[in-house]
Amino acid sequence: MKLDAKYQALLSHARQQKGINIQGMELCFQLLSLSARIDRDCAALLAPHGLSEARFVLLFLLENAPEGMASHRLAERAGITRATVTTLVDGLLKAGLVQRFAAQADRRSVMVKLSPQGAELAKQLVATHARWIGQLFSHLSAAECVQLGALLSKAAGGEQSS
Repeated sequence: MKLDAKYQALLSHARQQKGINIQGMELCFQLLSLSARIDRDCAALLAPHGLSEARFVLLFLLENAPEGMASHRLAERAGITRATVTTLVDGLLKAGLVQRFAAQADRRSVMVKLSPQGAELAKQLVATHARWIGQLFSHLSAAECVQLGALLSKAAGGEQSS
């Protein structure tokens, strides 16, 4: 894998130092490069629909909640703050992809649900996104995927590979 110029420069400098794990640095930079490429490809997949990854995540979560979801629950499930959900929902609302309404049980609670246009887009994109992600490592065998998963977990300090 060809590394970005910034990583090449860091490695070149590190090679002049003593006691630096160059192999570890190279692996880190490979992971960062792969992650950046996946992020770019994801952004390119979503951009024609006027979506960021964060907006897409909300559409995905709302697709599985036809009656809607409370804003605070949406924030919890997406792993973001309530303020961020409000900003994202505002953008989705302007795009006509969601509707915002007061909860029946507690009128102080704000609910969000997909509009018909949002539901159609979510249905299309969730399937497309899942197929795309599923293909990312299709050139690896099943055994290689298991091995890569174990190695990534081990590198992250999680479960040890066997």
